[in-house]
Amino acid sequence: MSNLAEIPYITVDDYLAGEAESAIKHEYIAGEVFAMAGAGDEHVTIAGNLFALLRAHVRGGPCRVYIADMKLRVERADAYFYPDVFVTCDPADASRRTAKQRASVVIEVLSDRTEGYDRGAKFAHYRQLETLEEYVLVDSRSRSVEVFSRREDGWLFQAVPEGGQLRLASLDFACDLDAVYEDVSFEAAEGAAD
Repeated sequence: MSNLAEIPYITVDDYLAGEAESAIKHEYIAGEVFAMAGAGDEHVTIAGNLFALLRAHVRGGPCRVYIADMKLRVERADAYFYPDVFVTCDPADASRRTAKQRASVVIEVLSDRTEGYDRGAKFAHYRQLETLEEYVLVDSRSRSVEVFSRREDGWLFQAVPEGGQLRLASLDFACDLDAVYEDVSFEAAEGAAD
């Protein structure tokens, strides 16, 4: 017989109430709550660059861009996440104050701690969003960007080549890798201790 303590199930309402008062962010998956790890300079800079580029691109249109502190609800997975950057073009999301539900693009910035999860279980949850058209993984340790695009027969993977452009067909958006990685210094990241 196991001596492990039983983890209590947390309702969505309890999660949302706690999150409204919490000093740290938590993600919610099917009754379990997970504290979010902090992010380093490279991670934050890349997410900020992408937010600024996308915000300038969609300005004046129906789409809105969110960064880090906005929750994304994946109802089919009974989950709430905090993507690094995401875009929603659904008018209903504009009126939702604490969590959006119909993202068309989700971007996660990879780190040593999050890469496996972002590529695996988290992407599996995100794929349950009917509106999701593109999932982008941006490495914070080297110049590497990958785009997964929804197709009728599954997901198409494309790595952005060095000297190439990040292209998001759903938003008619393109930018050079230099813009994604502006002000990011990998040499400093390698020599710094967390």
